[in-house]
Amino acid sequence: DPRYVAYFKDFIDSAVIDFVSNGRRGLDFGSGPSPVLATILDRDYGFDMDIYDLFFAPNKVFSGKKYHLITSTEVFEHLGDPLEYFKLLAGCLEDDGLLSIMTLFHPLDDQEFLDWYYIRDMSHISFFTGDTMKVISGITGLDLVFTDNRRYTSFRLKG
Repeated sequence: DPRYVAYFKDFIDSAVIDFVSNGRRGLDFGSGPSPVLATILDRDYGFDMDIYDLFFAPNKVFSGKKYHLITSTEVFEHLGDPLEYFKLLAGCLEDDGLLSIMTLFHPLDDQEFLDWYYIRDMSHISFFTGDTMKVISGITGLDLVFTDNRRYTSFRLKG
């Protein structure tokens, strides 16, 4: 589906490619049933991507490895303890490695939040804002290098 590919290319062009270091070893964490993002990064951007998904690619290929880039799209809203996963993934980054995530930020207004379609998905249990990402940066030691304050956030491991 060309729209799905464009969706990922926008993420890559906005939150990844201008911020990633020289290395090209990557991990798509939560790749889903069809690893489209990893395929695009391999084919169009020259990355050597590993994939992990709890349900569709459950082999923990990242164990004991370090990456220049870790992506995670539409995953963190499903995690009961997202901070632990930020810490886990930070530990899998090379010095100056980039962690780029995509998760829709929640509305700041209480009524807008209650009316928000995103909370209707019962598997969405963690929600974020730009300020949340700043707090996560402080706790994990990751530098917040980019956010569009809507959906995309990138962190760099201080090296």
